[in-house]
Amino acid sequence: MTQDNLVKFKTPATTESFNDTLSELLRQGARQLIAGAVEAELNEFLSQYQGLRDEAGRQAVVRNGYLPARTITTGVGEVDIQVPKVRDRTGRGIKFNSLLLPPYLKRSRSVEEVLPWLYLKGISTGDFSEALSALLGPDAKGLSPATISRLKSKWQEEHQDWQERSLRHKRYVYVWADGIYFNIRGGERQCILVILGVNDTGHKELLGMAAGYRESELSWQTLMLKLKDQGLQHDPQLAVGDGALGFWAALPKVWPTTQKQRCWVHKTANVLNKLPKKLQPQAKSALWEIYRAETKTDANQAFNRFLKTYRAKYPEAAECLEKDRAVLLAFYDFPAEHWQHIRSTNPIESTFSTVRLRTKQTRGAVSISTVTPFVFKLVQSAQKRWHRIRGFKSLGDVIEGIQFIDGVRIGEMKKAIADSEEKKVA
Repeated sequence: MTQDNLVKFKTPATTESFNDTLSELLRQGARQLIAGAVEAELNEFLSQYQGLRDEAGRQAVVRNGYLPARTITTGVGEVDIQVPKVRDRTGRGIKFNSLLLPPYLKRSRSVEEVLPWLYLKGISTGDFSEALSALLGPDAKGLSPATISRLKSKWQEEHQDWQERSLRHKRYVYVWADGIYFNIRGGERQCILVILGVNDTGHKELLGMAAGYRESELSWQTLMLKLKDQGLQHDPQLAVGDGALGFWAALPKVWPTTQKQRCWVHKTANVLNKLPKKLQPQAKSALWEIYRAETKTDANQAFNRFLKTYRAKYPEAAECLEKDRAVLLAFYDFPAEHWQHIRSTNPIESTFSTVRLRTKQTRGAVSISTVTPFVFKLVQSAQKRWHRIRGFKSLGDVIEGIQFIDGVRIGEMKKAIADSEEKKVA
């Protein structure tokens, strides 16, 4: 091959690079379809208030122009849209909020995300076409039951391949563990065990996922050993989880050097449940003072104040908190930039909140094994929107075993103390 017969191709940087006639027609069609749907939504909204009048007898809620245009990413590219506004002449603050285009929406929901959701809601394969048509438009009718079945099989294969992927060159600094419960036909509740990890570059990844029996020690141990079999060579520096005893019992057997951090959100809920409702707001503020303290010393002092306040009358609440003191305050020995991530299981809770929402009211799947690939697909779609953790550059220090006191490197702490002493002498 010579330079004479090489043709250089330039990768388009934006959607506008594909601005050929067909693409533009498709985008115009998408724009018109979206605009028409929002107009129908607005008309229905206005009809609810057509009988409402202001003091002058005029219709109170009327159209009032449009919000600034914004860009939505669709399957045919980026589409500029405008959502209409309404004016409320009564002063009641009546506003039109499009359910089709909420303010936070930046891209249309893809088929790969909608289909698992429909399945987990209990919709049969034969009803998918009709449901997809309502969600995605008339073109979705082209997705026949046979096509959908092939997609389901493809996702099951993708899940199996993912379970066998190599982790030999991976390093995870922090992990979060949790279980997602499902109602299986016959009334039995089962769960999927989930481990989310932060790698050495600060990116969150779905690390492990498997069907588990009541979050038992054996189930968690099996999942973690599976990760080792895939090539994961290093123990994470810290594991974060709720009070599931099975996970904490399995952890030292598989990752013996991994430190433990109990989730403050779960612990707060557990403690408050052991107190009268009238005392819960005050107690919640007292617990907040513990894990929001600047130093471990201050945290321990707030810890002791809580115990002194509630131990006499509410010993169960005090015991619930006190027994986990060490693992509740473990985060102080890690970089302060990471505290907001590792004080709780919020990273995994927020990640799977959509999955939980969509499966909470499911009519019951055939088995947990059939559910798992669809949950995996939903999580895979969500993973595209995950961000790096704050202070990811400090992860290298954690891996190297550099010690931190109250979130600060020991070397930096000693220098700060020395500088302070010099100022006092001066």
